[in-house]
Amino acid sequence: MDKEVYLTHDGVSLANLIKKKEVSPKELVEAAYEQMEAVNPHLNAVVRTRKEKVMEEIDQLHIEEQPFAGVPIVLKDISQAIKGEPLTSGSKLFTDNISRRDSNFVDRLRKAGFLFLGHTNTPEFGLKNITEPEIYGPTRNPWNTKYSAGGSSGGSAASVASGIVPIAGASDGGGSIRIPASFTGLFGLKPTRGRTPVGPGVGRQWQGASIDFVLSRSVRDSAALLDVLQTIQPEAAFHIPLFDGSYYEEIKKKANKKFRIAFTTKSPVGTPVDEEAKQAIYKTVQWLEEQGYEVEEKSNNVDGIRLMENYYIMNNGEMAGMVDSIEKSLGRAITANDMEIVSWVLTVAGKSVTAAEFTQSIAEWDLAAAQMAEFHKNYDLYLTPATANSAPKIGELTQNEKEISELMKISELTKNEQLKLVYDMFEPSLTYTPFTQLANLTGQPAISVPVHLTKNGLPLGVQFMAPKGKEQWLFKIAGEIEDSDLWIGMKGNPLFANA
Repeated sequence: MDKEVYLTHDGVSLANLIKKKEVSPKELVEAAYEQMEAVNPHLNAVVRTRKEKVMEEIDQLHIEEQPFAGVPIVLKDISQAIKGEPLTSGSKLFTDNISRRDSNFVDRLRKAGFLFLGHTNTPEFGLKNITEPEIYGPTRNPWNTKYSAGGSSGGSAASVASGIVPIAGASDGGGSIRIPASFTGLFGLKPTRGRTPVGPGVGRQWQGASIDFVLSRSVRDSAALLDVLQTIQPEAAFHIPLFDGSYYEEIKKKANKKFRIAFTTKSPVGTPVDEEAKQAIYKTVQWLEEQGYEVEEKSNNVDGIRLMENYYIMNNGEMAGMVDSIEKSLGRAITANDMEIVSWVLTVAGKSVTAAEFTQSIAEWDLAAAQMAEFHKNYDLYLTPATANSAPKIGELTQNEKEISELMKISELTKNEQLKLVYDMFEPSLTYTPFTQLANLTGQPAISVPVHLTKNGLPLGVQFMAPKGKEQWLFKIAGEIEDSDLWIGMKGNPLFANA
């Protein structure tokens, strides 16, 4: 198979080529692994492969019935389990963890005909907006390997942006799809809470903040995937009515309404926003107005700092609860030597959080959701930077020895001091990515769309948020941008320069 064909076709197009018998699934798999062998040593995007098993699974495809039969995909090494294979969550604690069954998300992808090439790199327990776990090392940005691909779906983003696969499994608990999408020039959707499968064995992920989906190079790939993945899952804690139609078909239709759009360039937590990120917003606003959209600069009324404090309380509680379960299964206490410093700090802080405080914190998520529902009575979409800056350099946001030494003193602090330490620990990374967490806590859908290339040659995305259940609005606006000169996609990506 011609390498250029593989690199320049999205998932929908590759599936169509297979159905027309112009290319075989085996040829696609071989092309994917060839590209992986060429770029992965430089990027460290994929941490585990399964070529022999994939070749066996080709024989189990039903090409006429499965919409993505034979299309290669990689999965994120957290929550996206393959039966009988490792799932480490980027942690040495789970080095020997073998999945007992496919996750419900993976099961739906398998039924759609995808072929799983392997698992991608992720920070330990998905807790960071960069991907630099001690167990595997950093994932690098295909646009410039001195920079991060973002996180926590950084390995997946680098896999798509480098042409290994057209689509990759990802998840988003605080921006972990949209952040790497912004940093690597991809399209990234976080669907409405309850839209896609969770589990097995759990009805929610991070109290509903986290949701599994994909990263893609094209809008239509993500739209077609949401057609495949949207579900009503009886054991899940959250449900959203199924979209009565096809997201994929929806983006082909002519828009029957002009959205009312609010925008802001101000960080919700008072941190600086780079001028390049502001430029991305202003040129998007100009384009929107040229298309006849009503656009107004307007901030929402949500207290962004308080929202992040509540988000970190959830992180604390979730880590403490998870570690408690691990200790019971291992029959021993977990120590600081068992995990990275960020995970340890959250675990210690989480042990001080009371049930009442945790419950009150989640209630404030619902207050923010109510405030955003009121906001959306006047505005269909909310436009912000996806990230406040382009990608950080490798190692820039990873704690050094001095910082680790200070963080290790957390056990000596009072509860309030511990909570402040957690906020301060995350502030350097939050400065890069203050805009994405709102949609996770309110449960709304949100996208990152690649619209800007910085002076140093790195992509930047803008974010659109919509009311719950209105992914079709996001696909509609993204599809229009994709058809315009505003969309940068892989333009300027050196790995696609000759493709």
